Amino acid sequence: MANQVFIPHPNYSDDLHLLPREKFDKSLLISLYQNVRDALFPEKLPPLRLTSRPVRVRDIWGEYNYKKRGAMGSLFVHAAMVGGLIAISVLGAKVVREAQKETVTLIAPNVSDYNPPMPITAKPDDTLAGGGGGGDRDKLQAPKGKLPKFAMEQITPPAMVIRNEHPKLAVEPTVVMPPHVKLPINNNLPNLGDPLAKLPSGPPSNGTGSGGGIGTGSGGGVGAGTGPGVGEGRGGGFGGGVFKVGGGVSAPRALLTPDPEYSEEARKAKYQGTCVLWLIVDSSGRPQQIRVSRSLGMGLDEKAVEAVRQWKFEPAMKDGKPVAVQINVEVNFRLY
Repeated sequence: MANQVFIPHPNYSDDLHLLPREKFDKSLLISLYQNVRDALFPEKLPPLRLTSRPVRVRDIWGEYNYKKRGAMGSLFVHAAMVGGLIAISVLGAKVVREAQKETVTLIAPNVSDYNPPMPITAKPDDTLAGGGGGGDRDKLQAPKGKLPKFAMEQITPPAMVIRNEHPKLAVEPTVVMPPHVKLPINNNLPNLGDPLAKLPSGPPSNGTGSGGGIGTGSGGGVGAGTGPGVGEGRGGGFGGGVFKVGGGVSAPRALLTPDPEYSEEARKAKYQGTCVLWLIVDSSGRPQQIRVSRSLGMGLDEKAVEAVRQWKFEPAMKDGKPVAVQINVEVNFRLY
């Protein structure tokens, strides 16, 4: 059992003026009676005697000795701040951000810089390029032979083996070539064939190519190229590639040139530059085989190709006839 210690109640001093016990043990009726009596018949107190005296103190509402220069400076600073806030709010409401203009400049360069002349005829400034090929999917290679007549327009492709001996309308076979051109090949053989073939002689054959003509290519010409011309190359003519501007071949003229769009990536990076495209303008004025010759990057090469593919040209002319030519086009992308 725990020890218990008695702590006596402290003895309060007798001089403390505590509320007597009989004061807070009154009944409700007695308290109500006393309150009514005090309200109706208040106890008369002796007159109040004032013993305090007024003391003179410094007047706090008097004028201060401020300097006039300081007051004027404060007024000027506050007026300047208020005016500045008003000016900023007015000018800020009138500012209009001008959209950044995007312009694309298209330049068709002098293609003679890319395609130097190759004189192959009696004319010193005449040039010729292109090619062709053909065949009818024979199992045998076409032997050597002479070329058919040259013409700027082909109606009937040449053939060493005639599949239709009784046509309704007989037309002399031709290859697309300027008639005045003198080719550096032997064209004195007795029969039609491919003068550039490796097989000197053999059974008659139009070759393993396709699309009519003679050789291993396609397109109604003679040789290993593509198109109605002769030899490796395309689009008619001779010498490889296609016709090039200069030496009697006029440059194609652009008729419809939709502007390319700026790629989002290049616009955000504010990227600028020039993209060079290589393409062939066919005899109908349509761009073909578009390739990037000098890349710009950031999606601008693709935008340039998409736009140039929709262009429409007046075709190049050779001896008064439309021909396919190769050109280079510069597409400049600039942000102004």
